[in-house]
Amino acid sequence: MNADFCEEQKQKLLIQRKEILESLAGRSEQLAKMVETLETGDDADIASDTIDRTLLNSLGEASAYRLQLIDSALDRIKQGKYGICLICGKEIPEARLEAIPYAGLCINCQAKEEKKGR
Repeated sequence: MNADFCEEQKQKLLIQRKEILESLAGRSEQLAKMVETLETGDDADIASDTIDRTLLNSLGEASAYRLQLIDSALDRIKQGKYGICLICGKEIPEARLEAIPYAGLCINCQAKEEKKGR
C-alpha cells in the first residue's frame, strides 16, 4: 500500500475519531439534562424523555462501534497492515478504503460476513 495514501487515510481516520468523540461527549451532556427533567416532568414528558434517551444510547453504541473500527484501522496503519483483508489477506482496493477508511475486509469477505449474520 502506498505510504502517501496510508497517511491520507490516517488523517481522515483521526478526523472521524475526533468527531465521534466530540459527538459522544455532547450526548453525555444531553443525557444528563434528560435525567434532570425526568424528576420534574409529567407522564408524557417522561415517556418522551425515555424514548429520546434510548435513541441517544443506541446512537452512542453505533458510534462506539465505529470508533473501535477506526482505532483498529489506525493500529493496522502502525503495523503496516492497512489495506489488507483481515480474512483472506488480499489487498483491499483503494476505492473501497476511500469510501470506508476503516474497512478491514475486502468486498467479497464483507459480503460473506453479512450473509452469515442474516
